[in-house]
Amino acid sequence: MLDHVNITVTDVARSRAFYDHALAPLGLRSLDADDDGALYGVTEACFVIGGGSKPTPVHIGFKAASRAAVDAFHKAGLEAGGRDHGAPGLRPQYGAHYYAAFILDPDGHNIEAVCTKG
Repeated sequence: MLDHVNITVTDVARSRAFYDHALAPLGLRSLDADDDGALYGVTEACFVIGGGSKPTPVHIGFKAASRAAVDAFHKAGLEAGGRDHGAPGLRPQYGAHYYAAFILDPDGHNIEAVCTKG
């Protein structure tokens, strides 16, 4: 079970603006933030961004409650300055009901929203 994920970003303010907007459709909001980073979550599991000079791109998949939430995440991510890395749609290679979208954040991290409900 995932407890937390922490990634390095080069510009905390830019990344906070991106994640504030892109993660809202998934029900995630900033729980704590300052000039050094931000903590996003809903309960015990959390997602943390922190400043640094050399981020290593990662792939993070967030669970979405519905396919509509996946679509909204993709739209919000693009509006927030992210780059498309896979439009919303079924990915049958991962499962019959695997519906996902992918956005590259400002530092090139591959951020996915996925719904596996049929």
